[in-house]
Amino acid sequence: MFTLELIKVAYDKVKTGADFPNYIQELIDMGIEGYDTYTADSRVVYFGANNDDASTDRKHTDFPVASTVNKERFIEYLVMHQGGQTDYITFCEQAAQCGIAKWRIDIIGMTCTYFSAEGEAIIIEKLPV
Repeated sequence: MFTLELIKVAYDKVKTGADFPNYIQELIDMGIEGYDTYTADSRVVYFGANNDDASTDRKHTDFPVASTVNKERFIEYLVMHQGGQTDYITFCEQAAQCGIAKWRIDIIGMTCTYFSAEGEAIIIEKLPV
């Protein structure tokens, strides 16, 4: 079973997108199967086996999610973030500006899917672990 406290210890080691692979490995070790991140407030809902789940509090006031997706600009922000050029909150704000409402990390399938507010999958990428 996992707790928010254990997740926080792993997350606190992440300073940029370049630290993400080690974070994912720690979540796997805890039994987490995936999680959803909501760009509006950076709230994260983790889920695992046996219907275990844990949800963080909001991390900031809402970033408005654009009603139109700008996939090309989002890809630019994503590449910058994965290269360590932006922090987590900045990336969430940029994603919201580009119409990304949430992303789902599927640890079992080793994918990250970015969704519009309508639930349309915009980008699906393999996790870099």
